[in-house]
Amino acid sequence: QVQLEESGGGLVQAGGSLRLSCAASGRTFSTYRMGWFRQAPGKEREFVARISLGGGATNYADSVKGRFTISRDNAKNTVYLQMSSLKPEDTAIYYCAGCRSLCTTNSYDYNYWGQGTQVTVSS
Repeated sequence: QVQLEESGGGLVQAGGSLRLSCAASGRTFSTYRMGWFRQAPGKEREFVARISLGGGATNYADSVKGRFTISRDNAKNTVYLQMSSLKPEDTAIYYCAGCRSLCTTNSYDYNYWGQGTQVTVSS
């Protein structure tokens, strides 16, 4: 089992950047594929990005492709989401999640979730 804690959210102007971090407890972080999801008020949780066990493979939602970068440091038990060229529509609570087996872009595939961190982008 792994526990996840996000940090790095905040208020930023449109066009700005933020880096989110997700720290994992336990010794098995490297056995989890990791993802970032987000949920805006009144909307369903949506996929943002995912990364393979070793970090060599990544996948992004079309809405963030070219602006966001997911990475991980297994030595530090941490996954990151670098966000740049932020837009007001990126405003949401951002969650990191861990997946042990089949890990698609569907949130139901992910077994472990953090509490989320708020990102607000002003226009």
